[in-house]
Amino acid sequence: MRMHASCAARPGPDGYDAILLLGPPGAGKSDFLLRLIHEGFSLVADDQVVIWNGIASAPAALAGLLEVRGLGIFRLPHLASAPLRLVVSLGVPAARLPEPQTHAQLGLPCVTIDPAQTSAVARAVLALEAACGRLTQVAGSFAP
Repeated sequence: MRMHASCAARPGPDGYDAILLLGPPGAGKSDFLLRLIHEGFSLVADDQVVIWNGIASAPAALAGLLEVRGLGIFRLPHLASAPLRLVVSLGVPAARLPEPQTHAQLGLPCVTIDPAQTSAVARAVLALEAACGRLTQVAGSFAP
């Protein structure tokens, strides 16, 4: 499956854990990806993500490329592939304490994060840790 999305991953105890970033054109996927990379994540794919058996990669023509609006397209170090653990939909969350959601096509936990929030990257990290079972949540997207 090929999706209009971006993807970043970071090392976990069992290998890499990847976040798929979804949103309409102009939602800030590449900008959010740049912020994740700045915080220690690795680039997997920008603009287009190929997903096969839960593993994300970039189409060959786009591998290692990141578009930064206003600056241009950069070639960066990247991972050839990484297992997806979380889907982040960029937008304004509808609920203060959302119910757990699963992405219909991928069967992965899905959360909505407002990329304009200063804490957006920190929220994505918390969500990834919860999705991987390394943090326990009392109420909200990952609560039992």
